[in-house]
Amino acid sequence: MRHPVLAPDMPAGAVQVMSWSCESMEDVDPQALGVTYWFDAAASGAPYPVSVRFSGRRLAGPDIPGRGDEFEVVHTLDEVLPGSGRVAVTARVPGLAPGEWEVTATPVVRHAPADSAPPSALPPGPLPRGTTVGRTTFKPVADVRAPGVRIGAWPALVTLGWLFALALQGVLAADRDLPVVRLLLVSVLASLIGLVGAKVYYLLTHREERPNPLTAGMSVQGFVIAGIGSVILGSWWAGIPVGQMLDVTAPGLLVGMTIGRLGCFLGGCCVGRPTASRWGIWSSDRRVGVRRIPVQLLESSMAGLIAAATLVAVVLTDPRVDGLLFMAGLAAYTFGRQLLFPLRGLPRQTKHGRRLTLAVAGLVLLAALSVLVSV
Repeated sequence: MRHPVLAPDMPAGAVQVMSWSCESMEDVDPQALGVTYWFDAAASGAPYPVSVRFSGRRLAGPDIPGRGDEFEVVHTLDEVLPGSGRVAVTARVPGLAPGEWEVTATPVVRHAPADSAPPSALPPGPLPRGTTVGRTTFKPVADVRAPGVRIGAWPALVTLGWLFALALQGVLAADRDLPVVRLLLVSVLASLIGLVGAKVYYLLTHREERPNPLTAGMSVQGFVIAGIGSVILGSWWAGIPVGQMLDVTAPGLLVGMTIGRLGCFLGGCCVGRPTASRWGIWSSDRRVGVRRIPVQLLESSMAGLIAAATLVAVVLTDPRVDGLLFMAGLAAYTFGRQLLFPLRGLPRQTKHGRRLTLAVAGLVLLAALSVLVSV
């Protein structure tokens, strides 16, 4: 089976240590070892679980009291979809002594009682066992290194999207004779507040996980809520017509979403569900690399189309009611985003939130379009 495009460094064997070439960080604490086990999903049949035992022993490195020279952990993939192709399961082992380690990955078949699990619930055939050698690395790096994941892709592309958004906003503001410098200052401040909102929103919606506030993810909903609220207050404070500022902000905001979602795809977040469809694309959530529904790319494409439509409307039309173009663009994006949510590999945090958001966004979109057409 050919290598996934996003994982050109796939090893010849079944095991891979996720190394990182940076000599200055080789012995910096905390250290961890990232190990990936590769196997091929069955061609057909029912979904089945796979468990892998990772065991390791240190071959070389400085002696540090209290740090083990051996480890053994078991990781389980609850459901492997037959026909999904090459699968990569990545485990991280923290708290190890730095140095070179020999790691062995052994598939574990957990035989269940005959009356509790059908035969189709077990792996359909033998899986490979493998051994390799590799070094520990700086734990924050080990936590995000996985096949198909590009370190730094998310912050780089989100920053690029933000810069494109500001540039486009400035051009449109100048075209409408708005105070460009004041407008951009408000936007930069609103973006910083939006980052805080994105972090807070994520922490509030993932309380059961108890994430570290410094390393936890961010939510685009939180960014939009906090950022747009700040734009409205900031434009009023700066003496900029609120509706006009929102209209020239909409295309740039959506362009930023278009570029930023590419960072999600390459960075291993907001992933789609695993699929056996040939239309799936191999990608990783930093733990499991497998063929998935490319929901980040679908959302990026959707945002790009809405951005283009909104940009054309801002350039070619002059609505009598300022702010309607922004409302229509944001409502369209929110509606489409909610339609894509079932394709994501993460469970919803609320029971009826998606339906309510769909209804509200749909009504706002219809109302904004009807007013724009009528005037």
